[in-house]
Amino acid sequence: MNLVDLRSDTVTRPTGAMRRAMLAAPLGDDVFGDDPAVNALQEQIASLLGFEAALFVPTGTQSNLCAVLAHCQRGDEYVVGQQQHCYRWEGGGAAVFGSVQPQPLEHQPDGTLALAAIEAAIKPDDPHFARTRLLALENTLGGQVIPMDYLQQATALARAKGLATHLDGARLFNAAVAVAGEGGDARAVARRIAGHFDTVSVCFSKGLGAPAGSALCGSRELIARARRVRKMAGGAMRQAGLLAAAASHALEHHVERLADDHALARRLAQGLAGIEGLRVEPPQTNIVFADLLGPARDRSAELLGALESEGILATGLYRLRFVTHLDVDEAGVDRAAAAIRRFLAG
Repeated sequence: MNLVDLRSDTVTRPTGAMRRAMLAAPLGDDVFGDDPAVNALQEQIASLLGFEAALFVPTGTQSNLCAVLAHCQRGDEYVVGQQQHCYRWEGGGAAVFGSVQPQPLEHQPDGTLALAAIEAAIKPDDPHFARTRLLALENTLGGQVIPMDYLQQATALARAKGLATHLDGARLFNAAVAVAGEGGDARAVARRIAGHFDTVSVCFSKGLGAPAGSALCGSRELIARARRVRKMAGGAMRQAGLLAAAASHALEHHVERLADDHALARRLAQGLAGIEGLRVEPPQTNIVFADLLGPARDRSAELLGALESEGILATGLYRLRFVTHLDVDEAGVDRAAAAIRRFLAG
């Protein structure tokens, strides 16, 4: 039985062409700064997104940690959304390792943070309060594309209040492909999105399909500070060019194909439409959320077990979630939809 793994786009495996690029990578010691493949990747992603410098790190979690701790000092605070990865899903790293306090805000239905709520969360310059230093946003957020005009307004507000800005762009290129549309220039859109922020984190091991790695982009001064954080966090690697070569290959060959993942997500959502006891959220990119309703409300674990028995993997930590990626095809999403339909009809 072929496995249909819809748990996350992080489960992708390197393509044959990516493996060949990894084997051909020139290597050095990145701690000494002389791994050619790492240096080339850092220049590639910084240039693509319009920044002075970039830093290759093992994970997106570490990239966000490096960003927050490079922007903030002990006793500082960053404003962030309740559902953002760098607040909810990263073990409280900024608070644990940097004594930087998060100020989480509720999201609006479109994934944004209300501008009035951001402004109200910024503390006055008073010894009673943590010093608000940073606004962190995420795009995409749970597969939702954050509107371009909102990014401009939110970051302009932050700058007017003296805050730096960081974007968790783990799926930045998914957002860019969705905004660009068919025939559009997704790379130019990604650069426009990134241009609103002081720092941007990009993940290579999700939809782009590399086995590991993220990059933090910013000014040379900030990236120098982030490099020190990376060292303290244990993220400085030696012959990291094997991974960097995979990331470079992904940037060159896997950006535009993200549209295929988005199309598969729409196909899955259409296949689930009209099933009694299931509400499906129309996907904007490659993530489909669904909720069980009525008598089926408490059967998520049972459903996931039934799917697994048929070779279909998904997650249901807080909602049913299905993520499409380069290792999933039309037959796979059709199998998943049919299996869910059978379960809820039984």
